[in-house]
Formats: sequence, structure tokens, C-alpha cells
Amino acid sequence: MALSLSSSILPLFNFSLMNPHSTRKITRRNALQMVVRSSLAGDSTLLLQAAKYTVDSFVESGMVIGLGSGRASGFAIQYLGRQLRSGAIKDIVGIPTSVDSASEAAKAGVPLDQYRDSSKVDLAFDDADVIEEESLAAVIGRQKMQGGESIIQEKTILRAAGKLILIATAKQYQGVIDGSIPVLIKSINWLETAEEIDDLFLGDAEVWRRASIGYAGPLGGDFPLVTREGHNVLDVIFTSPIQNLAEVADCLDQVVGVVEHGVISRIPCTAVIATEDGLRIVDNSIKIEGSRV
Repeated sequence: MALSLSSSILPLFNFSLMNPHSTRKITRRNALQMVVRSSLAGDSTLLLQAAKYTVDSFVESGMVIGLGSGRASGFAIQYLGRQLRSGAIKDIVGIPTSVDSASEAAKAGVPLDQYRDSSKVDLAFDDADVIEEESLAAVIGRQKMQGGESIIQEKTILRAAGKLILIATAKQYQGVIDGSIPVLIKSINWLETAEEIDDLFLGDAEVWRRASIGYAGPLGGDFPLVTREGHNVLDVIFTSPIQNLAEVADCLDQVVGVVEHGVISRIPCTAVIATEDGLRIVDNSIKIEGSRV
């Protein structure tokens, strides 16, 4: 499957020019090999620039926008609120993907609505934990969930969007992905589902049930996390590099008991990558029939 990809570097220091509104040890091979040059600008500063670019370049008056979760999305929501107050953008409605994004939007003064099956979402932006370079497939939901958050809600809104923007730092934009993928499973017979996933990736991944309190080990301890929909969360922790995120997602989709997972794949999107040299904009513009998140 060939994807049409285009990318560009936009210097951080010329940002105003593009602003129209002025138990086994888990190996981290990619992380060990990556060299990031030192800079006075930390990730927060870089993500702030990416957030501003996302709003200035993709948000238009009258849009319904899916409001993502994470640091960059928080910056984008705050900036969107400032643009609304200044009159640079008008008549925006935000649909939050999480409790945190709803709270951030309320503080920023962004009008909110709930997602419904009939909702038309013009644009959505979201943080990605990692993005696969060749395909722009991504992983979300690695961070510990707070009460009320839902990968199901988040992905439903992203899936519904006419255009999707993923925001990440350079170290999260990887040629070969490693680390964990969160998988939502039915709580009934959860162990059978976990064992099937373990067999599926035997030798390549460990499967741990996520705990709601502290470090609890593979079984999730006495207080396993239960989502608001009543599901458990498994962290499928890959000890070998993931060669193809979309194929992993396909395998997980076939497992009985799996409700959802944190892989976003096979949809057109734009990645805004915050690097120390500037913003790298990568677009996967091809639409795949039957594509899904």
C-alpha cells in the first residue's frame, strides 16, 4: 500500500510569518538510538508552537472541532479561546474527547457540545504518544487514565472528523515504534482475552492489566482499572520493535473480548511534529476505502 506523503519544515523562530492572525526488562531500542540536540526550548515551548500552528492553519470560523487530550491539545484549546475572544475566529463549537479537554475548553471560553451519532465534526486535533513515520499510524492512551476518560469516546470523535491533526514531538515521531499499546477489553473473562493476546504476540510483547492505584503487576493487583464503560485496560508492552502498527491493530480487532485499542491507523491525517529546528508538517493525503480508526 503506497501512501502519498509530503512534509515541510517551518522554522520556529519565523513562526509569525505563518500565523495569519499574528517483569522482563522492556527494551527501548529506538529511544536509546535517538539523539536529540540540546536546546533552550523544552518540549512545552515546542508543543506550544505546534498548537498555535494547528489552530491558525486548520481552524476556520463556524467549525465544529474535536478537542483532543494532552499537553499540545491543551495549548491549542487555550489559544483557540484567545482567538475567539479577540474575534479572529468566530462561531466555534468544541466537542471534547475527555474530561480534561472539556475542563480546558470551559476555562478558555470555548463553547462546548456533546458528541452524538449525528454530529458533524469538521476538524479534530489530538496528541499522539507516538506516530509511525511511513504511515502516520499512531498510538494514544498510554498515559494513565483519569476518571471519566475514554479511549472509545476519543477515537469515536477522531473517526468522525472530516480532517484529523495529530501533534507530537520529534522524539515521538519514529521510524519503528516500541513501547505499549492500550487495549480495552470486556471485564468478564478478561484473563482469557489477555492470554489470547499474549499468545498472539508471544515473544514480542508482555500483557499487563492496568491498575487504578499504584504499581500492581501483570494481573492489575487488587484495584484494576475499570473504565466508565465497565471495561478493563490491558497494556500490551512490546519488547521488540513494532514493524507495522496497522497490522497489530488488525490482529487485536480479531480477538474476542477486545472492545477498542489505542491504535489510530488507515485514515488520512496531518501530523504536526515539533522539532528543535522548526515545525515539520507531514500529510498523509490518500483516502483508503473502508479505512478506520
